[in-house]
Amino acid sequence: DYNTIPADVINRDISNYSSTIVINVGSDDGIKTDMTVIADSGLVGHIISVTKNTAKVQTIVDTATAVTSKISTTEDTIIVQGTLDDKTTLRATFIPTDAVVLEGDSVETSGIGGIYPKGIHIGTIREVVETGNITDRYAIVDTAVDFSKLNTVLVITNSVSE
Repeated sequence: DYNTIPADVINRDISNYSSTIVINVGSDDGIKTDMTVIADSGLVGHIISVTKNTAKVQTIVDTATAVTSKISTTEDTIIVQGTLDDKTTLRATFIPTDAVVLEGDSVETSGIGGIYPKGIHIGTIREVVETGNITDRYAIVDTAVDFSKLNTVLVITNSVSE
């Protein structure tokens, strides 16, 4: 459903606090900030800065990233964010109190928030963490993309047939 431009990952900055990658396409290729970046398996992140020949991508495992998502089985809206714990999981919060969240549920973009198109696979719920208060519960989401082995990506230049 999308027009995409393929790109190679040419640099990674995976520190404790940020997780960005640099790809080998830029403004000369039609790349702009806030464009969505995906891999074969799912959502990678979005473009945060562009030069003529490169672009920097803030990945979804970056702690500064929050993606409005939905649980595919229930259509409940949640927020997933990168964690300081590791670069393969996200923390899903703002889970509606009446939502039934199950391990193994698929999480995808909701289309709300203006950056990510609807329906891109983000990951799978590994664990639901119940706290003393139902409003504080959260879930651990394993990312669909293996960021340690990410070498090629696709930049979505437009979203068609929304």
